[in-house]
Amino acid sequence: MLTGAHAIIYSTNAEADRAFLRDVLSLPNVDVGGGWLIFGLPPSEVAVHPGERNDRHDLYLICDDVEAFIASMTSRGVSCSAVQDQGWGLLTEIALPGGGKLGVYEPRHARPESASKPSKSSKKREAKAPKKRDEAKPSKKRDEANKKADKKADSSKQAKSSKKAEKAKKKTDKKAEKAKKKTAKPQ
Repeated sequence: MLTGAHAIIYSTNAEADRAFLRDVLSLPNVDVGGGWLIFGLPPSEVAVHPGERNDRHDLYLICDDVEAFIASMTSRGVSCSAVQDQGWGLLTEIALPGGGKLGVYEPRHARPESASKPSKSSKKREAKAPKKRDEAKPSKKRDEANKKADKKADSSKQAKSSKKAEKAKKKTDKKAEKAKKKTAKPQ
């Protein structure tokens, strides 16, 4: 049913903020015409909080390590607010070139599964798709190319997954080896 979410940041200097999202945060993007960029985001979540009024929405980006994120932004000349412990996460705000602020936090809460995870190849196809629906004509060649791209993306995911598992095993083995050495030391 749902395939994603589309968040909008309003800015008095939209061009500068788009450049920031593209060049500093390195978000993947597609030009939908005339330099109008739409950015891809990592898996996201939505929460509903009680409030004094309706029609208020906040946007926060999520990171694994807020201190590392701040260090990365600072090295690029981006100012970040001091970290605030909100209980649900460690929050900072980055200053956008257009004058707005964007919250970024390291969550302390459980994260839900993503509702939909399209493959990289399907994202590429969407980006290259004709702008008008009537221009999109089915073709055997295109279907075969899409199947090959999906297969390639799946095998790439499997390879990455195997590498991650290998790294995790090595890390665990090293920890076990260190623990053995500590307990095996003569007294």
